[in-house]
Parts: sequence; C-alpha cells; structure tokens
Amino acid sequence: MHATTAIVTGKPGKARPRGGMTKKRPVDWLLLALVVVGAVLVIAPFYLVLVNSFKSPVDYATSGPLALPETLDFGGIIKFWERVNFPEKVWNSILIAGVVSVLAVVISMLNAFAIGIGRIRGRSWIVLLFLMANLLPQEALLYPLYFMFKSVGLYDNVWAVIIVFTVIQAAFGTYLLSSVYGTFPKEILEAASLDGASRWQILWRVVFPISRPTLSVLLIFFFIWTWNEFLIPLTFLASNANQTVPVAISVLQGDRLMDVTTTSASALLGIIPTLIFFLIFQRTLTRGITAGAVK
Repeated sequence: MHATTAIVTGKPGKARPRGGMTKKRPVDWLLLALVVVGAVLVIAPFYLVLVNSFKSPVDYATSGPLALPETLDFGGIIKFWERVNFPEKVWNSILIAGVVSVLAVVISMLNAFAIGIGRIRGRSWIVLLFLMANLLPQEALLYPLYFMFKSVGLYDNVWAVIIVFTVIQAAFGTYLLSSVYGTFPKEILEAASLDGASRWQILWRVVFPISRPTLSVLLIFFFIWTWNEFLIPLTFLASNANQTVPVAISVLQGDRLMDVTTTSASALLGIIPTLIFFLIFQRTLTRGITAGAVK
C-alpha cells in the first residue's frame, strides 16, 4: 500500500485508518461524555416516573424510588384514573389542543400571506407587534381576560381557552411565517398571476402546497404547547368537567391523601397521549424540519 501510494504521488504515503475513522481527540471524548451526561439527566425523570408508577406504597417505602418494583402494581394508575375521570380530561385536552392548533395555523397562514407576500404598508411594524404579543407574560392577561369572559358568558367554557390560545399561537405563527413568505420566489407568484390565478387561488394552489412542511411543524408544536399549558386553563376552567390533563394532575397532587405512586401514575398517564401524538407525527415533523433546512 505504501509503495503504491509512493508510485502514484511520487511521495511516501501513509495508510489511512481502516473504515475512514480518525483517531479520537480529547475534545471528542469530552463532548461524548457531555452528551451521555445530558442524556442521563433527560432520561432520569422518565425512569423515576415509569418505575414508581407500578409500585405499591409499601414497595416504595421499603425499596425507595430508584429500585425496580418487586411486583407490578396498577393501584396508583387505577386510583388516578377513577378519581379525576381521566378519559374526560383527555378529551378536553384533545379538543382544546386540536382546535387551537388548526385555527392558529390557518390564521397564521392568512396573516403571513397578507404581510409577507401582499406587502402591506407598515409590514415591519406589524411583524414587530406580533413579536411583542408573544413577549407578554400570561399573568398580565389573566384579569382582563377574566373580566371579558365573565361579561360575555364564556367563563368556565372550553371556548374561552380555545380563543386565548388561538390568538397567542397565531401571533407566533404569523411572526414566523411572515419571515418565510417574505422570501417566497416572486417568479412563481408572477407566473401564477399571468395564468389568471386570483390571490385566493395563489394562496391555496401555490403557497399552501409549498409551505405545507412548515405548516405541519407549526401544527405539531401548537398542539403540544397547548396541551401542556397550565395557568390559563386553571384560571378559566373552574368546573371539574372542563379541566384539562395538566390541571387535573396538579389538583390531584394538592390532595393531602396523595401518595408518590399515584403522583407518578398521574404523570405517566399525562405523558402517554402527547408521546403517542409525537410518535404518530414524527415523520411529518422530521420532513418539515428537513425541508426547511434544505430551503
């Protein structure tokens, strides 16, 4: 090998490591160690929730939180399921998060089409206004929204939470999509206009198909973000029948009779729906992020 390299290049050559692998440097090992530590820190809470969800209170008291359960005990899961009527809470969360994600994506697309492609006057100031709307803390919105929903009769109604989160998520989506649509190829739009397409047809037949990966990513994020929201649902959904999963978990944890195994079971049941949703749309999320990176 050395002789062949010397004949071709005229210089004595060095054989490459097998498989094209280079020797690990100390920096590489340090980065690998940091990644492993980060992975352990992320996985540890899920491990504690999973292990302690299937323990009995006696098993937890004797073996501690880190040990595996001696026998699988579903008492904590059954207790939480029956005490909060978990299927009802899941349906409330799915209804709110699903409607909010769809409405927020549609409104964001319409706003961004007008701002980014329509080139309305004061475009930069309008985008800045949407950005500032996302910077407002939710605590500052509670009293005005409470007074408004009380006045119109929407307090303790899921539509109050849907309206609030639709506006909040649409503000972020408008800010993001306006930047994306601002760089949209003008040649495509001009070609569609020359073919006789109206603005509505340009939106749904040209802009929407091309930006579908980005819209899919927004839809997934809006669903997960809305599902995990706690403060506003806790404030505006007073009755037990309208509560969401995070609110039901927090209310149950405030009970003095709550034990660690039931708390872990409630956390596990709260994670499972979002985990299933993420696994179902994982490929869509990956395609959307990849498409955005390529563009």
